[in-house]
Parts: sequence; C-alpha cells; structure tokens
Amino acid sequence: MSAGSAEFKKNFFISIDDVVFGEAAGSVFYGPGEDEILSDLEKARYFLERVDLNSVGIFEKIEKLNINRVSKAAVSGVALNYISRIKSVYPWQIMHLDEPSRIRTSFTISLDDPDEMYAQIKASPYPLIKVKLGGDGDEHLVEKLTNISGKLFRVDANGGWTPETAEKMVHYLDRLDVELVEQPTGLDYINEWKYIKGRSKINFIIDEGLHTIDDYRQYSDYIDGVNIKMAKTGGILPAIKIAEQARRDKLKVMLGCMVESSVALSQAVYMASLAKYYDFDGPLLLKDRIADGIDFNLEKISVDEDIIGGPRVKKEFLDVANY
Repeated sequence: MSAGSAEFKKNFFISIDDVVFGEAAGSVFYGPGEDEILSDLEKARYFLERVDLNSVGIFEKIEKLNINRVSKAAVSGVALNYISRIKSVYPWQIMHLDEPSRIRTSFTISLDDPDEMYAQIKASPYPLIKVKLGGDGDEHLVEKLTNISGKLFRVDANGGWTPETAEKMVHYLDRLDVELVEQPTGLDYINEWKYIKGRSKINFIIDEGLHTIDDYRQYSDYIDGVNIKMAKTGGILPAIKIAEQARRDKLKVMLGCMVESSVALSQAVYMASLAKYYDFDGPLLLKDRIADGIDFNLEKISVDEDIIGGPRVKKEFLDVANY
C-alpha cells in the first residue's frame, strides 16, 4: 500500500460493515511482519464479533488484548470510528477531548546524499521541514541549510549519533531555526541527553523506545518531550495516558505517524488538542489519497464536519482492499 525510498510495505485494514475502518501500519525496519499483523487482526476480528461495541469500556479491553501494538491500533481505530458513527458524535468527544484545530505538520526529507537532501529541502513548498540525520555528511548538510531562509526545521537523528557526535551537532544546529531533535542517540545514552544539550534551546524528544506509560516513566527525567505514535502505543487510549502525564510533567507532546493513510492517522488527529508539535505527513508520502475526511492544505490539517464515523475510504480503494 505504501512505498518508501528503498523498501515496500503493506498496510492492512480492518472494517466493520465496510463502513468504518482501522489501519495497521507496520514498519519496514521495526516490524511486526505481515504474517503477524494478519494473524493478530484475525484474533481481533473474533474479539470484535463478541464484544459490546456500544461501550466506551471497549478501549480498556483492546489495551489488554494479547496482540501486537500495530494491530491493536487498527482495532482501536475501527472501534472508535464505529462508536462515533452509531452515537452520531465526533470521535474526539468519545474520548473527552477538545476539537482538533490549528494543526501544522512537518514534512520529512529522508536520509540521503546531503546535496540531494539540500536540493529537496530548498525546492520543498512546505515551510516546516523535518530533516533526517544520523548519517555521513550531517555537518555538510547543516552548513548548507544556513543558506535557506523562511523555513522552520526539525531534526530526527533516529538514534544515529554517539553522545560526542550529538554534542557537536547541537552546536551546529543552534545556528539554524531548529525547534527540536528527535532521538539524538540510542536509548543506551538517554541519561546523557541533558548534559549533551547544555545551554542549547533545542528540545530533545524521545521517539524510539516509547511504547507504554511505563516507558515514559522510565525516561521522563532525561527528555524535553515525547513523540507519540498510535502504531507504537497500540491506539488512542494508551496514547492519551502518555500525553496527559507528559503535560502534567510540563514536557512537550509531539504526535507522529508511520507511512500511513488518513485512516490510521485519524486517531492522532482526534487527540491533537493534547499536543504542541505534529508530524502528520504519512498520507502526503503516498501516491493516492485513499480516504476523505481529513484535509491537507500544504502543512495545515483540518477535519471535515462529517468526520463522524472516521475517514471515508473511497470506493475504488475499497474494491481493491476486498480480496
């Protein structure tokens, strides 16, 4: 369903009556594999056929399901959209959240040859750019980026720096208009993040390794904020738990996504009122827009008034999906 620069992966959909949908968006690099996703979605189908879908308590039950989190996120999504439809209320209202508004997403430039990345960034119409770093040539690229004006930058190192490299890169990044760095090092060095940052104004955001509220509690003393993804938490309820605790602790909340359609993205959009930063470019990286209900105007994202029941999958893609 979706393609990256070097790998191909499938996303899987689960539906109720071919009207409301959830999406399982795995990762080429972190898994789970296709067979595991399909097997767990089959377990989820059995679960959904026997549970009371009219009860909001279903989300606690989904959280306890013994299936992978990617599939769990799909089940959470389809259940939330179903309850929204039968109760004729907006999905965020079911979770007692404010209406999503003022959402601006970054657009990701993937790790590549530094000169090629620079050309893509310079040509991009998006004003908010997330730059993937963590490879050879990081310093060269950052130096070139000082020549670009009118763009706000975020950086995602994907844990690719040593503490020494991270300390050096923060010095370079301070010369740019960089508001945050995701995962500057691997988790083995997370206790050093505060010392690496020093006097820098850049926020350090944890991404890899953040799946549960227990993960958050383990790392919260060392970070400035969290990047929460539905595919990692297993759906909107555990994601809300992490976001609300981070806000209580005065940390920044970022909501992210995988390479996914607006069906999978919808749960993150529903809880947008809990976040400060948004990395919602997954649907923009796909060839086709497969569903209506969540609209993109470059970096600005809005939801349709008829989002009740979730994004509406277009018929031509629904026909393809039923194989």
